[in-house]
Amino acid sequence: MEANPCEPRYYEMLEQLQVLDFALVELNLYLDTHPEDLKAIEQFNQLTFERTKLANQFQELYGPLQNFGRAYSKCPWEWSQSPWPWQV
Repeated sequence: MEANPCEPRYYEMLEQLQVLDFALVELNLYLDTHPEDLKAIEQFNQLTFERTKLANQFQELYGPLQNFGRAYSKCPWEWSQSPWPWQV
């Protein structure tokens, strides 16, 4: 049975992905000026691991987050279905 994109878990997972993305962007900017900060690099790598795991779980349940070869699609082609992540 396919997961429903209107269920609360859909929005919870999207919000958690946004939190992780925000933290990763901030760490990326910090590391641009502090490239030797090992703790920040470790935190960046840990959050990258968590984000990848969560994104994979989300895509298994609800379909792709990105196109152009950054996410697999089930059959039928999932990009013709909505809502897309940026629409919610």
